[in-house]
Amino acid sequence: MRLFISGRKSLRGICSVPPDKSLSHRALIFGSFAHGQTQIQNLLDADDVMSTVRCLRSLGVKIESRGNGEWVVDGVSGGRLTRPDLPLDCGNSGTTIRLLMGLLSAHPFESILTGDGSLRQRPMDRVAIPLMRMGAHIEGRTERYLPPVIVRGGFLRPIAWELPVASAQAKTALLIAGCFAKGATTVVEPVKTRDHSERLLRYMGAHLVSKGRAVTVIGPTTLRGVPIQISGDPSSAAFLFAGAAGSPDGELTVTDLCVNPTRTEYLSLLHKMGAQVDIRDLKEVSGEPVACVSVRGARLRAVSPEWWQIPSLIDELPIIAVLASIAEGETRITGAQELRVKESDRIRSMAVELRKMGADIDERQDGWQIRGPAPLKGATVRSWGDHRVAMALAIAAIYADGVTVIEDAQCIAISFPQFPQLLAQLGGEIRVE
Repeated sequence: MRLFISGRKSLRGICSVPPDKSLSHRALIFGSFAHGQTQIQNLLDADDVMSTVRCLRSLGVKIESRGNGEWVVDGVSGGRLTRPDLPLDCGNSGTTIRLLMGLLSAHPFESILTGDGSLRQRPMDRVAIPLMRMGAHIEGRTERYLPPVIVRGGFLRPIAWELPVASAQAKTALLIAGCFAKGATTVVEPVKTRDHSERLLRYMGAHLVSKGRAVTVIGPTTLRGVPIQISGDPSSAAFLFAGAAGSPDGELTVTDLCVNPTRTEYLSLLHKMGAQVDIRDLKEVSGEPVACVSVRGARLRAVSPEWWQIPSLIDELPIIAVLASIAEGETRITGAQELRVKESDRIRSMAVELRKMGADIDERQDGWQIRGPAPLKGATVRSWGDHRVAMALAIAAIYADGVTVIEDAQCIAISFPQFPQLLAQLGGEIRVE
Protein backbone atom coordinates (compact mmCIF):
# COMPACT_ATOMS: atom_id res chain seq x y z
CA MET A 1 0.00 0.00 0.00
CA ARG A 2 1.15 3.52 -0.83
CA LEU A 3 -0.18 6.79 0.56
CA PHE A 4 -0.18 10.00 -1.50
CA ILE A 5 -0.51 13.03 0.80
CA SER A 6 -0.74 16.65 -0.31
CA GLY A 7 0.83 19.21 1.99
CA ARG A 8 0.06 22.56 3.54
CA LYS A 9 -2.96 21.29 5.42
CA SER A 10 -3.93 21.38 9.08
CA LEU A 11 -6.20 19.06 11.00
CA ARG A 12 -9.45 20.27 12.52
CA GLY A 13 -12.42 18.52 14.05
CA ILE A 14 -13.65 16.13 16.72
CA CYS A 15 -12.94 12.41 16.64
CA SER A 16 -12.23 9.30 18.63
CA VAL A 17 -9.11 7.17 18.20
CA PRO A 18 -8.62 3.40 18.29
CA PRO A 19 -8.70 1.63 21.67
CA ASP A 20 -5.44 1.55 23.57
CA LYS A 21 -3.11 -1.19 22.32
CA SER A 22 -1.33 -1.71 25.65
CA LEU A 23 -4.60 -2.12 27.53
CA SER A 24 -6.01 -4.45 24.86
CA HIS A 25 -3.07 -6.86 25.13
CA ARG A 26 -3.20 -6.83 28.93
CA ALA A 27 -6.97 -7.34 29.14
CA LEU A 28 -6.70 -10.45 26.95
CA ILE A 29 -3.66 -11.96 28.67
CA PHE A 30 -4.74 -11.22 32.24
CA GLY A 31 -8.21 -12.51 31.42
CA SER A 32 -6.71 -15.73 30.08
CA PHE A 33 -5.57 -16.85 33.54
CA ALA A 34 -8.34 -15.24 35.58
CA HIS A 35 -11.19 -17.07 37.29
CA GLY A 36 -14.40 -16.71 35.29
CA GLN A 37 -15.22 -14.58 32.27
CA THR A 38 -13.59 -11.31 31.34
CA GLN A 39 -15.86 -9.21 29.15
CA ILE A 40 -13.90 -6.65 27.14
CA GLN A 41 -15.60 -3.69 25.52
CA ASN A 42 -13.86 -1.73 22.74
CA LEU A 43 -10.92 -4.09 22.15
CA LEU A 44 -8.49 -2.83 19.52
CA ASP A 45 -9.03 -4.71 16.25
CA ALA A 46 -5.52 -4.38 14.85
CA ASP A 47 -2.82 -6.82 13.77
CA ASP A 48 -0.77 -6.75 16.99
CA VAL A 49 -3.73 -7.47 19.26
CA MET A 50 -5.03 -10.20 16.96
CA SER A 51 -1.62 -11.88 17.31
CA THR A 52 -2.28 -12.08 21.05
CA VAL A 53 -5.76 -13.53 20.41
CA ARG A 54 -4.38 -16.25 18.11
CA CYS A 55 -1.60 -17.21 20.51
CA LEU A 56 -3.96 -17.50 23.49
CA ARG A 57 -6.37 -19.62 21.49
CA SER A 58 -3.47 -21.92 20.59
CA LEU A 59 -2.89 -22.28 24.34
CA GLY A 60 -6.45 -23.50 24.90
CA VAL A 61 -8.06 -20.22 25.95
CA LYS A 62 -11.61 -19.72 24.70
CA ILE A 63 -11.90 -16.20 23.24
CA GLU A 64 -15.07 -15.10 21.47
CA SER A 65 -15.82 -11.97 19.48
CA ARG A 66 -19.42 -10.78 19.83
CA GLY A 67 -19.08 -7.92 17.36
CA ASN A 68 -18.85 -4.15 17.80
CA GLY A 69 -15.58 -4.45 19.70
CA GLU A 70 -16.97 -6.77 22.39
CA TRP A 71 -14.90 -9.84 23.26
CA VAL A 72 -15.28 -12.49 25.97
CA VAL A 73 -12.35 -14.41 27.47
CA ASP A 74 -13.03 -17.60 29.46
CA GLY A 75 -10.15 -17.73 31.94
CA VAL A 76 -8.27 -20.91 32.81
CA SER A 77 -7.76 -20.10 36.49
CA GLY A 78 -4.91 -21.93 38.19
CA GLY A 79 -2.59 -22.00 35.20
CA ARG A 80 -4.27 -24.68 33.13
CA LEU A 81 -3.09 -23.61 29.71
CA THR A 82 -2.47 -26.44 27.24
CA ARG A 83 0.71 -27.12 25.30
CA PRO A 84 0.51 -25.63 21.81
CA ASP A 85 0.88 -27.99 18.86
CA LEU A 86 2.83 -25.44 16.78
CA PRO A 87 5.12 -22.45 17.46
CA LEU A 88 3.21 -19.41 18.67
CA ASP A 89 3.40 -16.70 16.00
CA CYS A 90 3.44 -13.29 17.71
CA GLY A 91 3.57 -11.42 14.40
CA ASN A 92 5.12 -7.99 14.87
CA SER A 93 4.10 -7.65 18.52
CA GLY A 94 6.81 -7.27 21.13
CA THR A 95 4.12 -6.97 23.82
CA THR A 96 2.65 -10.34 22.86
CA ILE A 97 5.92 -12.26 22.97
CA ARG A 98 7.28 -10.68 26.16
CA LEU A 99 4.09 -10.97 28.18
CA LEU A 100 3.53 -14.56 27.03
CA MET A 101 7.07 -15.42 28.10
CA GLY A 102 6.05 -14.42 31.62
CA LEU A 103 2.83 -16.43 31.48
CA LEU A 104 4.36 -19.55 29.93
CA SER A 105 7.18 -19.61 32.48
CA ALA A 106 4.60 -20.80 35.00
CA HIS A 107 3.38 -23.72 32.88
CA PRO A 108 5.09 -27.15 32.82
CA PHE A 109 5.47 -27.68 29.10
CA GLU A 110 7.60 -26.43 26.23
CA SER A 111 6.49 -23.58 23.99
CA ILE A 112 8.18 -21.89 21.04
CA LEU A 113 7.53 -18.18 20.54
CA THR A 114 8.40 -16.56 17.22
CA GLY A 115 7.26 -13.73 14.95
CA ASP A 116 7.92 -11.86 11.74
CA GLY A 117 11.35 -10.80 10.49
CA SER A 118 11.30 -7.60 12.54
CA LEU A 119 10.31 -9.29 15.79
CA ARG A 120 12.98 -11.96 15.35
CA GLN A 121 15.61 -9.21 15.57
CA ARG A 122 14.31 -7.75 18.84
CA PRO A 123 16.11 -8.71 22.08
CA MET A 124 14.26 -10.71 24.73
CA ASP A 125 17.10 -10.91 27.27
CA ARG A 126 15.54 -8.31 29.56
CA VAL A 127 12.68 -10.77 30.10
CA ALA A 128 14.45 -14.12 29.70
CA ILE A 129 17.22 -13.56 32.27
CA PRO A 130 15.00 -12.69 35.28
CA LEU A 131 12.48 -15.39 34.35
CA MET A 132 15.28 -17.94 34.42
CA ARG A 133 16.22 -16.65 37.88
CA MET A 134 12.63 -17.46 38.87
CA GLY A 135 13.05 -21.04 37.65
CA ALA A 136 12.02 -21.11 34.00
CA HIS A 137 14.27 -22.56 31.29
CA ILE A 138 14.54 -20.28 28.27
CA GLU A 139 16.56 -20.50 25.08
CA GLY A 140 17.02 -17.95 22.31
CA ARG A 141 19.45 -16.91 19.59
CA THR A 142 22.62 -15.15 20.74
CA GLU A 143 23.22 -13.70 24.19
CA ARG A 144 20.34 -11.27 23.55
CA TYR A 145 17.83 -14.15 23.32
CA LEU A 146 16.51 -13.20 19.89
CA PRO A 147 13.38 -15.12 18.81
CA PRO A 148 12.46 -17.87 18.21
CA VAL A 149 12.44 -18.29 21.98
CA ILE A 150 11.87 -21.66 23.66
CA VAL A 151 10.19 -21.51 27.09
CA ARG A 152 10.00 -24.50 29.42
CA GLY A 153 8.06 -23.46 32.51
CA GLY A 154 7.22 -24.95 35.84
CA PHE A 155 7.40 -24.12 39.53
CA LEU A 156 8.50 -20.49 39.98
CA ARG A 157 10.12 -18.81 42.96
CA PRO A 158 9.74 -15.11 43.74
CA ILE A 159 12.61 -12.70 43.15
CA ALA A 160 13.53 -9.06 43.59
CA TRP A 161 14.78 -7.73 40.24
CA GLU A 162 16.10 -4.37 39.15
CA LEU A 163 15.48 -3.82 35.44
CA PRO A 164 18.56 -2.61 33.54
CA VAL A 165 16.37 -0.62 31.12
CA ALA A 166 12.98 1.01 31.59
CA SER A 167 10.52 -1.40 29.99
CA ALA A 168 6.82 -1.73 30.81
CA GLN A 169 6.75 -5.00 28.86
CA ALA A 170 9.55 -6.54 30.93
CA LYS A 171 7.96 -5.31 34.16
CA THR A 172 4.62 -6.81 33.17
CA ALA A 173 6.14 -10.18 32.21
CA LEU A 174 7.71 -10.46 35.67
CA LEU A 175 4.51 -9.40 37.43
CA ILE A 176 2.57 -12.08 35.51
CA ALA A 177 5.12 -14.70 36.54
CA GLY A 178 4.96 -13.36 40.10
CA CYS A 179 1.22 -14.06 40.18
CA PHE A 180 2.14 -17.79 40.11
CA ALA A 181 5.13 -17.72 42.52
CA LYS A 182 4.69 -18.18 46.27
CA GLY A 183 5.77 -14.99 47.99
CA ALA A 184 6.69 -11.44 47.02
CA THR A 185 8.06 -10.71 43.54
CA THR A 186 9.44 -7.17 43.32
CA VAL A 187 10.39 -5.28 40.14
CA VAL A 188 12.40 -2.06 40.40
CA GLU A 189 12.51 0.24 37.37
CA PRO A 190 15.30 2.72 36.58
CA VAL A 191 12.58 5.21 35.58
CA LYS A 192 8.85 4.74 36.10
CA THR A 193 7.09 3.42 32.98
CA ARG A 194 3.40 3.18 32.08
CA ASP A 195 1.46 1.54 34.89
CA HIS A 196 -1.45 -0.05 33.02
CA SER A 197 -0.48 -3.49 34.31
CA GLU A 198 -0.49 -2.44 37.95
CA ARG A 199 -3.86 -0.72 37.60
CA LEU A 200 -5.49 -3.62 35.75
CA LEU A 201 -4.05 -6.33 38.01
CA ARG A 202 -5.42 -4.49 41.06
CA TYR A 203 -8.75 -4.00 39.30
CA MET A 204 -8.87 -7.79 38.75
CA GLY A 205 -8.05 -8.57 42.39
CA ALA A 206 -4.27 -9.04 42.59
CA HIS A 207 -2.40 -7.97 45.72
CA LEU A 208 0.07 -5.32 44.51
CA VAL A 209 2.13 -2.79 46.42
CA SER A 210 3.77 0.16 44.65
CA LYS A 211 6.42 2.32 46.27
CA GLY A 212 8.48 4.74 44.25
CA ARG A 213 10.11 2.88 41.35
CA ALA A 214 9.29 -0.54 42.85
CA VAL A 215 6.18 -2.66 42.45
CA THR A 216 5.56 -5.92 44.31
CA VAL A 217 3.01 -8.63 43.60
CA ILE A 218 2.19 -11.17 46.32
CA GLY A 219 1.61 -14.63 44.88
CA PRO A 220 0.14 -16.98 44.23
CA THR A 221 -2.86 -14.85 43.38
CA THR A 222 -6.08 -15.57 41.53
CA LEU A 223 -7.43 -12.86 39.28
CA ARG A 224 -11.16 -12.55 38.82
CA GLY A 225 -12.86 -12.01 35.49
CA VAL A 226 -14.36 -8.53 35.33
CA PRO A 227 -15.88 -6.21 32.70
CA ILE A 228 -13.14 -4.08 31.11
CA GLN A 229 -13.75 -1.01 28.95
CA ILE A 230 -10.76 -0.01 26.79
CA SER A 231 -10.33 3.76 26.32
CA GLY A 232 -8.69 5.60 23.41
CA ASP A 233 -4.97 5.14 22.75
CA PRO A 234 -2.93 8.29 23.52
CA SER A 235 -0.05 7.06 21.34
CA SER A 236 -2.40 6.89 18.34
CA ALA A 237 -3.90 10.28 19.19
CA ALA A 238 -0.38 11.75 19.30
CA PHE A 239 -0.09 11.68 15.51
CA LEU A 240 -3.40 13.47 14.98
CA PHE A 241 -2.64 16.04 17.67
CA ALA A 242 0.64 16.75 15.89
CA GLY A 243 -1.29 17.46 12.70
CA ALA A 244 -3.09 20.28 14.53
CA ALA A 245 -0.38 21.49 16.92
CA GLY A 246 2.01 22.98 14.35
CA SER A 247 -0.46 25.25 12.56
CA PRO A 248 -2.19 28.33 14.04
CA ASP A 249 -5.49 27.27 12.44
CA GLY A 250 -5.26 23.64 13.59
CA GLU A 251 -7.62 22.46 16.32
CA LEU A 252 -8.43 18.88 17.23
CA THR A 253 -10.53 17.29 19.98
CA VAL A 254 -10.28 13.59 20.85
CA THR A 255 -13.03 12.10 23.00
CA ASP A 256 -12.76 9.24 25.53
CA LEU A 257 -8.96 9.31 25.57
CA CYS A 258 -6.88 7.50 28.17
CA VAL A 259 -5.05 10.17 30.20
CA ASN A 260 -3.10 7.88 32.50
CA PRO A 261 -0.41 10.13 34.06
CA THR A 262 2.30 7.81 32.70
CA ARG A 263 1.01 8.51 29.16
CA THR A 264 0.46 12.31 29.16
CA GLU A 265 4.07 13.52 28.95
CA TYR A 266 3.49 14.12 25.24
CA LEU A 267 0.63 16.52 25.95
CA SER A 268 2.85 18.38 28.41
CA LEU A 269 5.54 18.64 25.73
CA LEU A 270 3.04 20.05 23.20
CA HIS A 271 2.07 22.68 25.76
CA LYS A 272 5.70 23.64 26.36
CA MET A 273 6.21 23.94 22.59
CA GLY A 274 3.41 26.51 22.45
CA ALA A 275 0.25 24.55 21.60
CA GLN A 276 -2.84 25.02 23.73
CA VAL A 277 -3.89 21.80 25.48
CA ASP A 278 -7.19 21.37 27.33
CA ILE A 279 -8.19 18.27 29.33
CA ARG A 280 -11.79 18.13 30.55
CA ASP A 281 -14.63 15.79 31.57
CA LEU A 282 -12.25 13.55 33.55
CA LYS A 283 -13.66 10.21 34.72
CA GLU A 284 -12.41 6.74 35.67
CA VAL A 285 -13.10 3.74 33.45
CA SER A 286 -11.91 0.23 34.46
CA GLY A 287 -9.24 1.70 36.70
CA GLU A 288 -7.93 4.20 34.11
CA PRO A 289 -8.48 7.99 33.93
CA VAL A 290 -10.30 9.00 30.74
CA ALA A 291 -11.03 12.50 29.40
CA CYS A 292 -11.81 14.68 26.40
CA VAL A 293 -8.61 16.33 25.14
CA SER A 294 -8.31 19.31 22.79
CA VAL A 295 -5.16 20.69 21.14
CA ARG A 296 -5.06 24.08 19.40
CA GLY A 297 -2.12 24.84 17.14
CA ALA A 298 0.49 27.59 17.21
CA ARG A 299 3.93 28.45 15.88
CA LEU A 300 5.97 25.93 17.82
CA ARG A 301 9.24 26.48 19.65
CA ALA A 302 11.88 23.80 20.20
CA VAL A 303 11.82 21.93 23.51
CA SER A 304 14.31 19.17 24.38
CA PRO A 305 12.86 16.43 26.62
CA GLU A 306 14.77 15.55 29.79
CA TRP A 307 16.31 12.08 30.06
CA TRP A 308 13.77 10.97 32.67
CA GLN A 309 10.88 11.84 30.33
CA ILE A 310 12.10 9.58 27.51
CA PRO A 311 10.50 6.28 28.74
CA SER A 312 7.11 8.02 28.90
CA LEU A 313 7.60 9.40 25.38
CA ILE A 314 9.17 6.36 23.73
CA ASP A 315 6.25 5.62 21.36
CA GLU A 316 5.79 9.31 20.55
CA LEU A 317 9.42 10.13 19.73
CA PRO A 318 9.03 9.61 15.94
CA ILE A 319 6.26 12.21 15.77
CA ILE A 320 8.18 14.49 18.16
CA ALA A 321 11.04 14.42 15.63
CA VAL A 322 8.59 15.69 13.01
CA LEU A 323 7.36 18.51 15.26
CA ALA A 324 10.96 19.43 16.11
CA SER A 325 11.63 19.83 12.38
CA ILE A 326 9.01 22.58 12.08
CA ALA A 327 9.64 24.23 15.48
CA GLU A 328 11.77 27.32 15.99
CA GLY A 329 15.17 26.43 17.47
CA GLU A 330 17.24 23.34 18.17
CA THR A 331 15.92 20.13 19.72
CA ARG A 332 18.20 17.52 21.28
CA ILE A 333 16.76 14.11 22.07
CA THR A 334 19.10 11.88 24.06
CA GLY A 335 18.80 8.70 26.10
CA ALA A 336 16.50 7.12 23.50
CA GLN A 337 18.70 4.19 22.41
CA GLU A 338 15.68 1.92 23.00
CA LEU A 339 14.42 3.21 19.63
CA ARG A 340 17.16 1.16 17.96
CA VAL A 341 15.34 -2.11 18.82
CA LYS A 342 11.74 -1.24 17.98
CA GLU A 343 9.84 -2.40 14.88
CA SER A 344 12.62 -0.64 12.99
CA ASP A 345 15.72 1.23 14.08
CA ARG A 346 13.59 4.32 14.58
CA ILE A 347 16.52 6.65 15.17
CA ARG A 348 17.96 5.78 11.78
CA SER A 349 14.68 5.40 9.87
CA MET A 350 13.30 8.79 10.95
CA ALA A 351 16.60 10.56 10.27
CA VAL A 352 16.92 9.05 6.79
CA GLU A 353 13.33 9.74 5.73
CA LEU A 354 12.98 13.23 7.22
CA ARG A 355 16.21 14.30 5.48
CA LYS A 356 14.58 13.29 2.18
CA MET A 357 11.88 15.85 3.01
CA GLY A 358 14.37 18.60 3.81
CA ALA A 359 14.62 18.32 7.59
CA ASP A 360 17.85 19.42 9.28
CA ILE A 361 18.32 16.33 11.45
CA ASP A 362 21.48 14.58 12.65
CA GLU A 363 21.41 11.00 13.86
CA ARG A 364 23.05 10.36 17.23
CA GLN A 365 23.67 7.02 18.91
CA ASP A 366 20.84 7.62 21.39
CA GLY A 367 18.62 10.14 19.58
CA TRP A 368 18.69 13.15 17.25
CA GLN A 369 19.79 16.73 16.98
CA ILE A 370 17.19 18.67 15.00
CA ARG A 371 17.27 22.31 13.88
CA GLY A 372 14.09 24.07 12.78
CA PRO A 373 12.02 25.34 11.29
CA ALA A 374 12.90 23.50 8.09
CA PRO A 375 10.98 24.08 4.83
CA LEU A 376 9.74 20.52 4.38
CA LYS A 377 9.08 19.36 0.83
CA GLY A 378 7.13 16.45 -0.57
CA ALA A 379 9.23 13.38 -1.34
CA THR A 380 8.99 9.63 -1.81
CA VAL A 381 9.72 8.00 1.54
CA ARG A 382 9.35 4.52 2.99
CA SER A 383 7.98 3.18 6.26
CA TRP A 384 10.73 0.63 7.02
CA GLY A 385 7.81 -1.68 7.90
CA ASP A 386 7.19 0.39 11.05
CA HIS A 387 3.69 1.68 11.77
CA ARG A 388 4.83 4.63 13.87
CA VAL A 389 7.39 5.71 11.27
CA ALA A 390 4.71 5.57 8.55
CA MET A 391 2.25 7.68 10.53
CA ALA A 392 4.91 10.18 11.59
CA LEU A 393 5.90 10.67 7.94
CA ALA A 394 2.22 11.14 7.04
CA ILE A 395 2.03 14.06 9.46
CA ALA A 396 5.31 15.46 8.14
CA ALA A 397 3.67 15.35 4.69
CA ILE A 398 0.85 17.57 5.96
CA TYR A 399 3.39 20.30 6.76
CA ALA A 400 5.38 19.88 3.52
CA ASP A 401 5.05 21.62 0.17
CA GLY A 402 3.87 19.33 -2.59
CA VAL A 403 2.93 15.65 -2.54
CA THR A 404 4.60 13.02 -0.37
CA VAL A 405 4.42 9.34 -1.27
CA ILE A 406 4.78 6.86 1.60
CA GLU A 407 5.66 3.38 0.39
CA ASP A 408 4.95 0.13 2.26
CA ALA A 409 2.33 1.87 4.39
CA GLN A 410 0.22 -1.23 5.09
CA CYS A 411 2.12 -1.61 8.38
CA ILE A 412 -0.14 1.13 9.80
CA ALA A 413 -2.71 -1.65 10.38
CA ILE A 414 -0.52 -2.94 13.22
CA SER A 415 -2.00 -0.30 15.53
CA PHE A 416 -4.25 2.18 13.65
CA PRO A 417 -6.04 0.62 10.65
CA GLN A 418 -8.39 3.61 10.24
CA PHE A 419 -5.59 6.20 10.17
CA PRO A 420 -5.76 7.16 6.45
CA GLN A 421 -9.54 7.54 6.50
CA LEU A 422 -9.52 9.55 9.73
CA LEU A 423 -6.75 11.79 8.43
CA ALA A 424 -8.91 12.60 5.41
CA GLN A 425 -11.99 13.27 7.56
CA LEU A 426 -10.03 15.80 9.61
CA GLY A 427 -8.84 17.80 6.62
CA GLY A 428 -5.88 15.93 5.20
CA GLU A 429 -5.73 15.38 1.45
CA ILE A 430 -4.78 11.74 1.10
CA ARG A 431 -5.12 9.01 -1.50
CA VAL A 432 -4.55 5.31 -0.86
CA GLU A 433 -3.18 3.13 -3.65
